[in-house]
Amino acid sequence: MAVPTALPSLRESIRHHGLDALKSLGQHFLLDPTLCMRIAALGGNLAKTHVIEVGPGPGGLTRALLDSNAQSVHAVEIDRRAWPLLEELQAHYPEQLHIVRQDALRLDATQLTPAPRQIIANLPYNVATPLLVNWLRQAAQWSRMVLMFQKEVAERICAAPGSAAYGRLAVLAQWCAECSIALTLPPGAFSPPPKVHSAVALIIPHAEQPAPALFKAMEQVTAAAFGQRRKMLRAALKPIKGSILLEEAGIDPTRRAETLTIAEFDTLARCHLRQQQGPS
Repeated sequence: MAVPTALPSLRESIRHHGLDALKSLGQHFLLDPTLCMRIAALGGNLAKTHVIEVGPGPGGLTRALLDSNAQSVHAVEIDRRAWPLLEELQAHYPEQLHIVRQDALRLDATQLTPAPRQIIANLPYNVATPLLVNWLRQAAQWSRMVLMFQKEVAERICAAPGSAAYGRLAVLAQWCAECSIALTLPPGAFSPPPKVHSAVALIIPHAEQPAPALFKAMEQVTAAAFGQRRKMLRAALKPIKGSILLEEAGIDPTRRAETLTIAEFDTLARCHLRQQQGPS
């Protein structure tokens, strides 16, 4: 592909290729270059970092990441309609930009680049939560995640114990990482505007991460605990022998899941794993 003399503006590229956001793919394009640069800046100094971007669409955030001098940007996009725009951009950044034409839910993104690596993305809303849980399972592989969600989802990720938003996602995320909301955006920042506000969550993995077996145990404990959150823990955890777990962990069985701290859930997960493994 011949390199054009000048890179068209983002809006010009969208008009030229006739790219419209699809509701079925959870797409809401972020076109404001200033906002895109602010999101890219949350990754810190990217000069020696490989960035994975999921759902780049027309490439607004991609352009900001490339301008940030990231060592490489791997843009993971399943929508064939967006590929020509990304190819147009790649022609200007042939060494830096790599297009990954795959479904992010079926992709082990850690295999795309060596470390250090980050995920920086305006996530498709309809798959944002399962993508995050997949990446939390691999949290040791990421130096940072800068992820755009619906504001309600970002608040659930960062929620404190005892709050209405505190649940399974908060426990999994905060167990593995320091989580905070770094930026909130109104619907009008996107094309087309979603019906809700959006927020960028800054997720910085802890230096030590749970082993895969322990992570699976935590998933089972939190799924049971919050599956029937109005019930006391002795009832909610009954399918996984909750009375034994709670006694071993020293947790009052009349409490409810939303009152437990991350540390208490960690204790429950470790007890559950020992129970599964049986006598040593």
